[in-house]
This record gives sequence, C-alpha cells and structure tokens, in this order.
Amino acid sequence: MVTAKVTSKGQITIPKEIREKLGIGPGEEICFEEKEGTIFIKKEVKESPFNEWMGYLKRKKGRSPDEIVEELRGR
Repeated sequence: MVTAKVTSKGQITIPKEIREKLGIGPGEEICFEEKEGTIFIKKEVKESPFNEWMGYLKRKKGRSPDEIVEELRGR
C-alpha cells in the first residue's frame, strides 16, 4: 500500500509509483470519483485533438499521398 500525507492546505503529493502507473505528468489533471464509499483517482482524459480527423483518409482512398498533401497545402 502506498500512502501520502495531507498538508495543512489539504494538498498531497501523489507518489512517483502511482504517477508512473497512471501516466500523470506535470500540469495534467486528475479526477476523484466516489463509489460506494471508496474514492478512486483517475487521470483526466480529455478528447484528443486528433478525433476531428478520424476517417479523413478514408475519403481520400485511391489518391496518392502527394495529391493529398498538395490539396492540404491548397495548391
């Protein structure tokens, strides 16, 4: 079991072992979720900025990469 102390300001340092397991880095957000009296800590996963491009290349099927790049560059 890994433990951490709470400061007088109500802050804790998440132990390195836990940060590494959750993939949490500086500036990232975590969320706390309560279920049946137990608190869970999870890494906040925001929607990827790449989601808007999902399926984009399917519409370009049959075209060469050079043609696609030229179109994207506006030529």
